[in-house]
Amino acid sequence: MKRLILAAGLALFALQAPAAPTCQAMAAENKLAGAAKVSFIKKCEKDARTKCEAAADKQKLAGAARNASLRRCLQDTTGVHSNASCEAAAEAKGLSGAARSSHVKKCMREG
Repeated sequence: MKRLILAAGLALFALQAPAAPTCQAMAAENKLAGAAKVSFIKKCEKDARTKCEAAADKQKLAGAARNASLRRCLQDTTGVHSNASCEAAAEAKGLSGAARSSHVKKCMREG
């Protein structure tokens, strides 16, 4: 029985679609720069927000659960890190002072 459950779990894991490329990655892949890159990323993020809101509506989420779901969805889709997620990463690494500030700024730029 354990083998059957393990096999089913592995099969589901293997069937999962690979992570979608982020807006930043797609812009880089298309070799966009300047205004074209900014416009592309802006539209990509707007489309992602619409998609994430529709998913939250479908799940009938409200309040903090909805906000958390939207934040996670947008981060996964657009690659944009929120200040809170960057602060949490700095906290997890035990950073403080200038090192923490530097990490958060770099995290926000990368995302």
